[in-house]
Amino acid sequence: MLQSWQKEEFIMQLDNHHVLITGGTSGIGLAFAKRFIKHGSEVLAVDYSQENIDRATAEVPALKTYKADLSNAEARQQLADWVADNFSDLDIILNDAGIQHWVNFNHLTHDWAWYHQELAINLEAQLHLTLLFLPMITAAPNGAVINVSSGLVINPGAWVPIYAASKAGVHAFTETLRLQLEDLPTHVFEILPPAVDTSLGGESIHSYGSNLDEFADAVFDQLLNDEPEITFSTSQEQLHADKKANQQQTVANWHLFKDNPTFKNA
Repeated sequence: MLQSWQKEEFIMQLDNHHVLITGGTSGIGLAFAKRFIKHGSEVLAVDYSQENIDRATAEVPALKTYKADLSNAEARQQLADWVADNFSDLDIILNDAGIQHWVNFNHLTHDWAWYHQELAINLEAQLHLTLLFLPMITAAPNGAVINVSSGLVINPGAWVPIYAASKAGVHAFTETLRLQLEDLPTHVFEILPPAVDTSLGGESIHSYGSNLDEFADAVFDQLLNDEPEITFSTSQEQLHADKKANQQQTVANWHLFKDNPTFKNA
């Protein structure tokens, strides 16, 4: 059995993998898919949107795709069964699929199923898929689990409370997974994005933030450097700030959003 001090011998290599990326046909997920393919890997992108799948495969013909609603546990199991038969060399899972809703606790107009969907996709799916594929990944010589959380793990966004809670769960799960696998050559990474200019939350809601390509390039540099917690721009600042500074920033961020018409009407 490997000792934890020997882990440094197994430097992460990004070439020639078999990678499953959830949410891999748009935004951050597609940006990562392009880079893995550029490094000679086969990439299976999982998405629920046929429109996204068609657009992504037209742009990146080498991309393999699988359509699934990852908020559904049965669909996740069906994906695992399909992978066992059709993509059995899987050695990296990148859990990126996520949705974000602005939730105003003063206007609770939805039923629990609507609120739960955010937890199911952002948290339950990441945990369940990791458990389903972990035996395959730990059996590989250079396998990895890469979970996408958020800079809002550090400075919770009061305007997206369920999103922030789900990503905090991803953060805790990833930290504990890394500890439990410390004697194996399997790498466990957490990506903590800042706001990135993608369509997360809707085209008209989340059209701001860091440049997507600059962010994705920086992530790959940090993966190559075996940095377990991967940050960029404001999330880098948040990760290294003290608790008081982060608490102050959390409050300041809230006051930037509390009078936003989108939030007030959420």
